[in-house]
Amino acid sequence: MRIGIIGAGHVGSTLATGLAGIGHEVAIANSRGPETLKDLVSQISGPIRAVTAQEAARFGQLVVIAIPYGRINELPIADLRDKVVVDACNHVPQRDGHDPDLDEDRTTSSEKLRALTGADLVKAFNAIHWQNLRDRGRPKGDPARLAIPLSGDDEEAKAVVAGLIRDLGFDPVDAGYLGRGGRRHQPGSAAFAAELSAAELDALVHAAV
Repeated sequence: MRIGIIGAGHVGSTLATGLAGIGHEVAIANSRGPETLKDLVSQISGPIRAVTAQEAARFGQLVVIAIPYGRINELPIADLRDKVVVDACNHVPQRDGHDPDLDEDRTTSSEKLRALTGADLVKAFNAIHWQNLRDRGRPKGDPARLAIPLSGDDEEAKAVVAGLIRDLGFDPVDAGYLGRGGRRHQPGSAAFAAELSAAELDALVHAAV
């Protein structure tokens, strides 16, 4: 699959390393320009190149957004429309600023990102610590294999993202639709940063209200 990644921090670069390492074609971008990613790209095995954010969005059959939530208005919106987009962002008020809609839980950051982009949006990779994402992938059936929650309204898009989660050595757990499900693994939820098996995480997210 052709995968665009916008954001080259801990999560974005870890996903780039893992996805390119299993053979996906990856185009990664940051806010400072492709030339600043030269060292990162040189350290990653597999098909990967550094590009602009617009090029990453155009390139990807699937596009991962892994930037601070407060910078989503800088995204190449038109190039994300109708694509499968993975939202790995979290709203952190101390970093991103306060948003009354989010502070008062009238909606979620993922629903706002979907409205902005018009994408088939799936929330995933936001609730696992990047070091666990880097180090703790395990083969299927391994008792130490961790689970990663995802949520979204498009079942086909969720299936694609679930497949990537499995490929990286984790078990996907469907937390539900984007609004209610996303609340189950956003910051402050019991599932956020939890290190659980698929059965444990499934029980936790579906016990949440």
